[in-house]
Amino acid sequence: MSVKIDFNEIYEEFYPKIVRYLSRLTGRQEGEDIAQEVFEKASRGLKSFKGESKLSTWLYRIATNTAIDRMRSPSFRRSSEYTSLNEDTGTEDRNVWSGHTKSHIDQTVIRKEMSECVREFIDRLSSDYKTVILLSELEGFKNSEIADILQVSLDTVKIRLHRARARLKKELDDGCTFYHSEQDILACDRKQSQILPKIPK
Repeated sequence: MSVKIDFNEIYEEFYPKIVRYLSRLTGRQEGEDIAQEVFEKASRGLKSFKGESKLSTWLYRIATNTAIDRMRSPSFRRSSEYTSLNEDTGTEDRNVWSGHTKSHIDQTVIRKEMSECVREFIDRLSSDYKTVILLSELEGFKNSEIADILQVSLDTVKIRLHRARARLKKELDDGCTFYHSEQDILACDRKQSQILPKIPK
């Protein structure tokens, strides 16, 4: 039995969130384009939606699968646009390294002062690692919800997230020097040896 849901309400509530997520995953221009495709699919699929999953995880599953298909395309591989991690998600974050709730300082590191640096290091991750990091650290989904979105086991999510955090931590430790600014805000500079080459357009 399908669940009756108003598409306009879904669009109004979730479209900004989906665009933000996809922009982080694929880049701003691609993210907006993919979001349109996601909601076209959602509109067609609402009639068969039975409420077996949460609406949010159902939408993010469509968004993630659509984004992965796009990222595998030759045209996307030639694109040089990076994701943006600058916007506040409005959700509680867990620490990238330990899984514990982040302090305000840690949130500042991920979202603002480190954003220019960290986004390029996140782009170095494989699509599997990048996706699970974004869903957990920046979208605030629980591991069980990520398993539902990605259609994998809970153990797979835990393993993938652990490896993704470890890989990102190593990349950042190797590539960045952390310090407190004059405003006593934790910030970072990229080490000269780790400056990433610009990808030609």
